[in-house]
Amino acid sequence: MYELTITANFSSAHCIRGYEGACENLHGHNWKVEVTVRAKGLDKLGMVMDFKAIKARTRDVIDRLDHKYLNEVAPFDDVNATAENIARYIFEELAASIGVSGVSVARVKVWESDTAAAAYYEEGN
Repeated sequence: MYELTITANFSSAHCIRGYEGACENLHGHNWKVEVTVRAKGLDKLGMVMDFKAIKARTRDVIDRLDHKYLNEVAPFDDVNATAENIARYIFEELAASIGVSGVSVARVKVWESDTAAAAYYEEGN
């Protein structure tokens, strides 16, 4: 198996509904996103896929979140915009848009600070 990983960043604000503590208040993060894709083989150029392509697809997804109040952006208008839920959202959106045969999203990790991150991957990945 081969894997490639890119990182991207976005900034947004949110509050955690139902949380008892400071995070129930409006606050923001400079999020770091790590996206890892996987393939069993390489293309004719010897690549899983072009880094530019996965960066562009990731940017398309996180641009929907960048400089937004996440509690007003679907699906976070219904579910809390936790690092866990953001990782799953980005994973699912990318999985639906990779468009390269034999390449799948292996994992998305979202860092809300330099010392705290949550990852999402599907069983078997």
